[in-house]
Amino acid sequence: MFASPAFAQTAGAASQDGPMGMLLQFAPLVAIMVLGYFLLIRPQQKRMRAQQDLVKGVKRGDTVVLTSGVFGKITRVDDTEVQVEIAPNVNVKVVRSMISDVRTRGEPSAANDGKS
Repeated sequence: MFASPAFAQTAGAASQDGPMGMLLQFAPLVAIMVLGYFLLIRPQQKRMRAQQDLVKGVKRGDTVVLTSGVFGKITRVDDTEVQVEIAPNVNVKVVRSMISDVRTRGEPSAANDGKS
């Protein structure tokens, strides 16, 4: 009814074909790592690169959204900081990395505050 110890030992030894059996054991782990790289890491790196290019390319007159959700128009650009006008005559210095999105590129037309 029960398998003999000798039979159980030979069954385990038969599945270990030396180096080839070891390679087959690690193949699923390697496949999961490669799949994880292409599905998780690589797209995130592309998004980070696109965000960095977006932040590097801002110029005076662009309408931006900051990470805090504040909209503003860039009035001055330095190496590490930008000055953003968030309301008429209210300028705020912001670190470039805090820009999350550029809504309007270039010199937008003047706002018409008289009309609603």
